[in-house]
Amino acid sequence: MKKHILVIPGDGIGPEVTTWGKAVLEKIGQDYGHEFTFDKALMGHAGIEATGNPLPDETLAKAKASDAILFGAIGHIKYDNDPSAKVRPEQGLLKIRKELGLYANLRPIMLFDELLDASSLKPEILKGTDILFFRELTGDVYFGEKKRSEDRNTASDLMIYSRYEVERIAIKAYEAAMVRGKRLCSVDKANVLEASRLWREVVQEIAKQYPEVETEHMFIDNAAMQLVKNPKKFDVVLTANLFGDILTDEASQIAGSMGMLASASVGDGTGFFEPIHGSAHDIAGQDKANPLASILSVALMLEISFGLKEEAKKITDAIDKTLKDGYRTGDIADTNTDKAKILGTTAMGQKVLEYL
Repeated sequence: MKKHILVIPGDGIGPEVTTWGKAVLEKIGQDYGHEFTFDKALMGHAGIEATGNPLPDETLAKAKASDAILFGAIGHIKYDNDPSAKVRPEQGLLKIRKELGLYANLRPIMLFDELLDASSLKPEILKGTDILFFRELTGDVYFGEKKRSEDRNTASDLMIYSRYEVERIAIKAYEAAMVRGKRLCSVDKANVLEASRLWREVVQEIAKQYPEVETEHMFIDNAAMQLVKNPKKFDVVLTANLFGDILTDEASQIAGSMGMLASASVGDGTGFFEPIHGSAHDIAGQDKANPLASILSVALMLEISFGLKEEAKKITDAIDKTLKDGYRTGDIADTNTDKAKILGTTAMGQKVLEYL
């Protein structure tokens, strides 16, 4: 197999973690006889600093010409502290999703038994949890019209969805449910929001096409509570952009750390694969970041974009063996961790390569 992959390191710890995602791809290519070629591009704060644009034209052109994209992280503290900034790193991420038609964000909550004690939740509540989130990516308040009054004292963001946007991601979620536990929970706020009432109406219509799938509708506030009370009750979770953003960050604590969760943004063309963690500028350049989410994103890329399930499983098995032997980065270490086995970014990446 020959595939061309664009690596966009992004901001903060992005360059550190994508280094190991790329290294794992190279190792898999060598072991299985695949030819992976690579290019590199700027986005986010790095793009603004170099070109004034959070998504430079060159990056977008390279993205459209690639078979898959491995992304690091986006954001910078200078923009967090300046709400008035007109050009922001996150604009690059939103634009590339729109330009590539990446309407479905898949976030598997993969729980390694060795990290049960790394979570703030009780191990007996967590054990056996296996959730796949489908978060809609190109609608909602992120893309709706934004207004600020002339006196700057009133602001609004339009929460907007069209029927086709809900239909296409609902179909993807139901197709996934059919090959998993045949259970789907659609999360909305239909008791208050008109956009959510449309969402529920469309999901109910799509559900009729999948009578084997048990469908549950749940309000976002209840879903947030149930996720920490009884995460095993969920299998496939389907939800809108804003709610999905919040719920999947909450769900990261089930896996022990945001540094353990990968994601895939897909549509009808080039897939976009990234860890869900942010740019973490407080630890950037200090060899402290957890590279496992980036490596797991590579496993998702191999399986979802390229259909290489055996190669993807080899990666997750290597991570499992690494954790079983007690190796941890700081974010997933606990009081029982052997201090000699608490590794930095580089050493953890190298350890996974050894197990591969």
